[in-house]
Amino acid sequence: MKSLWRDREAAEYKGDLGLRVYTSRLLGRDPSLVLHGGGNTSVKIREKNIVGEEEEILYVKGSGWDLETIAEAGFAPVRMAHLLKLAKLSVLSDSQMVNELKAQMTKASAPAPSVETILHASLPYKFVDHTHADAVISITNTANGWERIREIYGDDVVIIPYVMPGFDLARVCAEKFAAEKSDRTIGMVLMNHGIFSFGATAHESYERMIDLVNRAEIYLQKHNAWHISSSSLVATKVVEVRSEIAKLRSEVSQTAGFPVILSSHIDEQCLNFAQSEDVHIISQQGCATPDHVIRTKRLPLVGRDIKAYAEAYHAYFAEESTKSTQPITILDAAPRVILDRQFGLVTVGKSAKDAAIVADIYQHTMEIIQRSQLLGGYQALPTSDIFAVEYWELEQAKLKKGGSAAPFTGEIALVTGAASGIGKACVNSLLKRGAAVVGIDINPDIENLYDRPDFVGVICDVSDEVAIAKAIDKAVQSFGGLDMLILNAGIFPSGCRIENLNTATWQKVMHINLDANLVLMRECYPLLKIAPNGGRVVAIGSKNVPAPGPAAAAYSASKAALTQLMRVAALEWSGDRIRVNTLHPNAVFDTGLWTEEVLASRAQHYGLTVAEYKTNNLLKVEVTSHDVAELAAEMCGSLFACTTAAQVPIDGGNDRVI
Repeated sequence: MKSLWRDREAAEYKGDLGLRVYTSRLLGRDPSLVLHGGGNTSVKIREKNIVGEEEEILYVKGSGWDLETIAEAGFAPVRMAHLLKLAKLSVLSDSQMVNELKAQMTKASAPAPSVETILHASLPYKFVDHTHADAVISITNTANGWERIREIYGDDVVIIPYVMPGFDLARVCAEKFAAEKSDRTIGMVLMNHGIFSFGATAHESYERMIDLVNRAEIYLQKHNAWHISSSSLVATKVVEVRSEIAKLRSEVSQTAGFPVILSSHIDEQCLNFAQSEDVHIISQQGCATPDHVIRTKRLPLVGRDIKAYAEAYHAYFAEESTKSTQPITILDAAPRVILDRQFGLVTVGKSAKDAAIVADIYQHTMEIIQRSQLLGGYQALPTSDIFAVEYWELEQAKLKKGGSAAPFTGEIALVTGAASGIGKACVNSLLKRGAAVVGIDINPDIENLYDRPDFVGVICDVSDEVAIAKAIDKAVQSFGGLDMLILNAGIFPSGCRIENLNTATWQKVMHINLDANLVLMRECYPLLKIAPNGGRVVAIGSKNVPAPGPAAAAYSASKAALTQLMRVAALEWSGDRIRVNTLHPNAVFDTGLWTEEVLASRAQHYGLTVAEYKTNNLLKVEVTSHDVAELAAEMCGSLFACTTAAQVPIDGGNDRVI
């Protein structure tokens, strides 16, 4: 554990709050300390209020902010005087606590304060840092963790037995810390939860955190519990089976009651853990910290028996819910983590971002479990303690409050020709509606089109069947299956009359505009067939289908044949709940098909200027890629739930089509 503090960097941050931001970001840079909103930091600052009175304000990390990217606006300012009064209460419900914290904020626009705000206030130090350091948790989550923590730190830390986060934890910490702290105390360890450090300055508190965690890492190394050996089983060649992963996603979605994203991880670490002989034992003890249960559930599924997992989850809820003092609503019974010998680690989320967060958390959990095992045996909290956090009053409030998800949340789309024009616009429209999108294109730029968890770009020549298969495999590995297929890739050769059209050009156009789409539909059919909400296919046809023009024989014929293929697919696939529709755009000039040369040639053919040609329709409007993409996305949505085999023009009104 190395300090990342740099004097030159620190000098750019002004004042106590500025330095609080700096050291918070330093902590957030290290995923072995905090992950995805985990941990919190604070600073106490004396300020004058609007009437000139000086008061002490606690600036504590606000809800929804990550330490790695936090700014001054991410800290909630709360009046210390009231917080210290709250800390002396014997009882305070979570809902009351949340109300009191919000009521004592000095900025209405600030985020909601951390649930550990009162705990930060009760610690008599200007700066307080709290992390969920992997090394510390690896030690606390063992049978004799308390003794080991005392051996490592002596009187340098106060040790707190596990108490559920919230007011009760703040009260216990305040009492125990006041009774046990000494002149040597620089931190506090919460068993099965995390570690605190304190200081008079941001630098001091940060360096103490690094030192305390470093001591835990050294202890693990000294006891041969740091380096995790790989099993020989990892060397086994793992061949992903597309249909099996998609089937697994379908079963998980059915159990959850909504479409989900499945992300497969077959790196050495994940396979080593999933293929270990004792995975059925070590993975079934519980999560590393109770905070993780909200993302990962208490236990992962080992294997693929979704039904058995759901039955066990219902039994778990039935037993533990009887201990609750108020009515609680059961969450869905689908797993969020699946450990499989062939697929390695499979993570589940309502979105690609959620699945990625689960993966990050469980990859760290695997290391914690394995190090705890090397230290004598992993031991998580009792089931009841984890259940209490999973069904926490505050989490139940969020559940009841709800909120509508984007229409394609949990669904997956594949778009061809996605690097530019209509294809890129389709990617944007689908992402906006909550879908995870795989974009394929022969242009290498597709790989870097977007840097976000819900998009994967794959270089693919659609005229190559092997490349198509690999692209679909990548889609399934990344997101778990396929719900929507947008057939957009195509070529438009230079104008050429039939008497001058050579066979090679004809065949190339047919191969890309027609044959490739047949292959894509054939290969995607098994995935679309088991899409949770039914599969959807939208082909980008052309106005040339109902109204062809001269010098475009190959293009017009290929699009007409594609349209006929779509009609047949609609007939054949309707029984599988797959909707198949076609759009016929015209004069969409912000696409790769329309080079300046082609545009000028077509305008000249009709005796128009380029500007006139662009709006040469009844409505005198220019049709853009965005317009086409929005309609394509809508055809995959609920508005077209009763429509298949449709051919919809999007051309501003073309008299020849009409």
